[in-house]
Amino acid sequence: MESRCAIIATVHVVQTVAAAIALARNGAERRILVPTMGALHRGHLELIRIARTAAGKEGEVAVSIFVNPLQFAAGGDFEKYPRPETGDEELCRGAGVDILFRPSADEMYTNDFSVAVEENSLSSTLEGKSRPGHFRGVCTVVAKLFHVLAPDAAVFGEKDFQQLAIIRRMVRDLNFRIEIIGAPTVRETDGLACSSRNQYLSPTERQQAPVLRAALLEAARLAGGGERSAAAIIDAARKIINGSPLARIDYLELVNAETLAPIEALEENSLIAVAAFFGQTRLIDNIRL
Repeated sequence: MESRCAIIATVHVVQTVAAAIALARNGAERRILVPTMGALHRGHLELIRIARTAAGKEGEVAVSIFVNPLQFAAGGDFEKYPRPETGDEELCRGAGVDILFRPSADEMYTNDFSVAVEENSLSSTLEGKSRPGHFRGVCTVVAKLFHVLAPDAAVFGEKDFQQLAIIRRMVRDLNFRIEIIGAPTVRETDGLACSSRNQYLSPTERQQAPVLRAALLEAARLAGGGERSAAAIIDAARKIINGSPLARIDYLELVNAETLAPIEALEENSLIAVAAFFGQTRLIDNIRL
């Protein structure tokens, strides 16, 4: 029988939970995990670079690629979500990844799967309000990845700021002995945050999508100039986005960056977050103020 664990250059490609659990560290002092859903891009490369630095010369970097069905609502883009397996493997090889864990949905969730992990405070706003159940799926799969791959630390991007905050809360509340490392958002030259979903954009939509970054920068400019009214800051950002004919705002909110609760006046630890549709493609971004 063909082994389910193959070696491509120096990358161990693992497709089963059992094989991942059995994969010894081979003397590695630290294992750093980068959880992804694949369709890897420059943003992921930066996460891997940060993971490599955190692992050190004697450590190892594990990347998981799993398009998690629990994160997608009915009628969402689960089926069409890009899955360029060959390209992702090549990118991992070039980035010096040691382990690539790429399980199937059947491997991660049995037919009678009935236990999930749910966070009930930070997940009630922003993405959680727009996508009910999304963070239940995120927490469940990340908890499983932590158990299966047993990393010392894991790297998450700040573009998904709410996700990062919720994972940190899960690690704290469930006593995972894992360090969570936040990575700054990686952007295209025109300011658009790198995302696997950017490839869904039509040429015209792609041309207009950087308006999200422009709106956030305007919010930061106002805040830096002394504006403290959340309504005034949000209105200014909204006007910029509304100037893009193809943009349709899902949410645009100023929140406390720790609690993610909406605020009426700018505080020391504030964040403005946006989600907007360009056609059928939904993009998110944020900036600290």
